Amino acid sequence: MPTPTPPAAGELRRDPLPLRGRTALVTGAGRRAGIGCAVARRLAAYGANVYVHHHVPHDAAMPWGADRPEEVERSVAEALADPAARVASGPGDLSDPNEPARLIDTVVAEFGRLDILVANHALSGSDGTLDTIDAAMLDAHWAVDTRSVLLLVQAYARSRAALPDGTPGGRVVMMTSGQDIAGGMPHEIAYALQKGALASVTRSLAAALAGRGITVNTINPGPVDTGYATGAAHAEIAARFPAGHWGRPDDPARLVAWLATDEAAWITGEVINSEGGFRR
Repeated sequence: MPTPTPPAAGELRRDPLPLRGRTALVTGAGRRAGIGCAVARRLAAYGANVYVHHHVPHDAAMPWGADRPEEVERSVAEALADPAARVASGPGDLSDPNEPARLIDTVVAEFGRLDILVANHALSGSDGTLDTIDAAMLDAHWAVDTRSVLLLVQAYARSRAALPDGTPGGRVVMMTSGQDIAGGMPHEIAYALQKGALASVTRSLAAALAGRGITVNTINPGPVDTGYATGAAHAEIAARFPAGHWGRPDDPARLVAWLATDEAAWITGEVINSEGGFRR
């Protein structure tokens, strides 16, 4: 089954633009078929400047293969709704502990400040069951899936410390994977462990940053059709949704975009399931 076509740019927009004048960073947005690109397009359509982070070597090593970063950036730029807004993109290996701070500094240098951080990236593969995981697998997932996210949040919060009074509130959105819901992820222990850590730390980060006007929430998007499943496996998962089809990248993207607006200013410390009634 082919990956669904993303919505046209005009279908994404709202009037008035709720994110006009703000800047967002979306990590792990290196594929047009992915959730990251859909999130970036939604934020652009809501009026924001958007910095699109990618790590091509990761995708190139996966069965789905790498996309062209310039095409991803063009797709996001097509969704821009504010004539004064723009899109930039760049690479970054977030397994390097110095990379999160460098990435935040890059975005601030490019746009002047950063308002919205969407930590969408994750390590795929390099995992196994309880019997097969080893220290290297655990360390690899810790470095990318958890440590880098916390360091991004730290650097982001520091970047906003000197902003003047009246600056719109900050937003952090992290991504988890439903590992706490019935059934778990027994074949991806390292990934489930580290994503579970993000879910667990959401309230602590929210409490730590509330005094700075920054909300922190985490989304479980459920199974989303980003091109990684085909054939019988694709059909079997689709049958578990009441709607009869997988989630589409724009489904979690709409939730992320709303959490970035002023309408969601009172929502913080939450882990939100956006699964379309998926039956495990």
